[in-house]
Amino acid sequence: MIQKREALEIPSALNQLNELKAQFQGKTPAIFLDYDGCLTPIVQRPEMAVLTDDMRLALQELATVTKVAVVSGRDRQNVAELVQLDNLYYAGSHGFDITGPGGMASEPGGAKAALSALDKADTMLQEKLRQVEGSQVERKRYAIAVHYRNVADDQVETVRKAVDEVLDSMPELKIGLGKKIYELKPNIDWHKGKAVMWLMEELGLSKGNYIPLYIGDDITDEDAFVELQGQGIGILVGEHDDKTAATYRLESVDEVRVFLEDLTDTIKKINHG
Repeated sequence: MIQKREALEIPSALNQLNELKAQFQGKTPAIFLDYDGCLTPIVQRPEMAVLTDDMRLALQELATVTKVAVVSGRDRQNVAELVQLDNLYYAGSHGFDITGPGGMASEPGGAKAALSALDKADTMLQEKLRQVEGSQVERKRYAIAVHYRNVADDQVETVRKAVDEVLDSMPELKIGLGKKIYELKPNIDWHKGKAVMWLMEELGLSKGNYIPLYIGDDITDEDAFVELQGQGIGILVGEHDDKTAATYRLESVDEVRVFLEDLTDTIKKINHG
């Protein structure tokens, strides 16, 4: 049974570090993280979300002691270019496009079939929203993000209506919700949670010696938190507009960095224990 609670009801991962680590039970945590809102603060425009040197170093150090994957709604190539570390795994487009060390490259989930529908939807949305000031239609390989963070409140309904009209005409696509964003995605049963479990299997981490730990901030990360209930650990950063299936929380990107640095030390002790 899936448990969901208000974000403020769940304990802080930093305040309850010993309790959290007790759940490892001698297993090494494999780390999965969202990019925006976890590794960098949410910003007005996606291209402004730049990783700090301190955060990059924390990720690099962590990846020397365990498997680390960035699981993002961004295009895989885009998030890899932002992180700039070749010892990490990258799952872009909510896990439809995955690469990693040793030449790993896969597109699980079967999204290729929806590419022509995404092309058509992109053209339609650009046309419908051309007059809506502040709106941004961002085409990714396997999704279209319609940003309304900079749209006047009385125009948000116009944006939603345009998205609904396009979706009504295209059964190959479905909506995904995020922070000030509507996303059009392939209408396929695949999401961040399934991508995490695919990676656990693919990397040979499902044999009992690893435990998955997922850090995310958005409604799209809830799929991963739900998937991990009972078999891993979910940590919500900040809060979003809904209840969460995560078990712990962190307040900010700074707290994420502190937590990752501590994890590196903990895993070194597990590995040498």
